[in-house]
Amino acid sequence: MIAAIDIGNTNVVIGCIEDGKVLFTSRIRTNIQQTDCEYASLMLDMFSLNGIDVSKIEGSIVSSVVPPLRAVMQNAMETITGKRPLMVGAGLKTGLNILVDNPAKVGSDLVVAAVAVLEKYPCPAIIFDFGTATTLTVLDKNGSYIGYMIMPGLRSSVEALCSNTSQLPRISLETPEMLLGKNTVDAMRCGAVLGNAAMVDDLIDRIEQQTLGCKATVVATGGLSRVILPLCRHDIIFDDDLLLDGLWQLYRKNVK
Repeated sequence: MIAAIDIGNTNVVIGCIEDGKVLFTSRIRTNIQQTDCEYASLMLDMFSLNGIDVSKIEGSIVSSVVPPLRAVMQNAMETITGKRPLMVGAGLKTGLNILVDNPAKVGSDLVVAAVAVLEKYPCPAIIFDFGTATTLTVLDKNGSYIGYMIMPGLRSSVEALCSNTSQLPRISLETPEMLLGKNTVDAMRCGAVLGNAAMVDDLIDRIEQQTLGCKATVVATGGLSRVILPLCRHDIIFDDDLLLDGLWQLYRKNVK
């Protein structure tokens, strides 16, 4: 059994995996002010709540898009398991052919998701991750990583809108039941969520027509997928464990 940790800008996703099966997934808020001891304490609580005996954790792997937390989490996992975790980054065997200007600069979360999709789904493939930022990755028919996009996330966009306007309130993000709002809150929700769904559909069309020349498998992950995907016209596979599955595959490729 291994522990897998994905550090995002908003949340840290924690899970344990045994023989490729995700045993549990928990989330704690990302906080660059917390120490390694504080993170170790929080994660021990998560393991305990989910019935995990930490003495049976054979190793761990960490992916992070928050540079200040790399060393913090590395120390926290070593405190818990007694072993230095594997860190996703340059020099790690991925099995990916990354055809971009500087492969070492591709975000670790994008690499992890691509590794998982390459293992689990047919290519070509388009991968969406709906988090603090919305990211899109394209794998061609040979499974090569041919490019990506980084866009403002749904929640980030709404927060920016509220912060820079005098009269627009903060709203909850949920799938709207109508196309047009009849009040300010519904109008904002329709605009934000339906606007993102329309963007997703159009990007899929453009990539299939202009880049791939054929239909692609479309996979999505991230907490806001549940809000956006019901409004999309395309068939999109929602995979909540995509990043943990990718971390498992990377651990297998790099640790004998």
